[in-house]
Amino acid sequence: MYALIETGGKQYRVEQNSVLYIEKLNANEGETVTFDKVLLVNKDGEIKVGSPVVEGAKVVGKVVKHGKGKKVTVFKYKPKKNYKRKKGHRQPFTQVVIESIEG
Repeated sequence: MYALIETGGKQYRVEQNSVLYIEKLNANEGETVTFDKVLLVNKDGEIKVGSPVVEGAKVVGKVVKHGKGKKVTVFKYKPKKNYKRKKGHRQPFTQVVIESIEG
């Protein structure tokens, strides 16, 4: 059984006990999170596709930890104009373990 969920502007294919690294959520470590935007549910070969979401379906997960991703260097440069800007960025994430898929 698997489902397609949408969170943080991205879509993820999830199964039970799968681990996700998603955009940072406002939830503490150890709390449960419910994803209501379920786009598709596949249960034993029977596929339910929502328009845009499947009614009554939800995915429950548990927040494991929060963190920051690897550093990305942003470098702007214009030749012959003495213009250089160097900036770093680390995207915050939330690690979630999927506990159950309902619907």
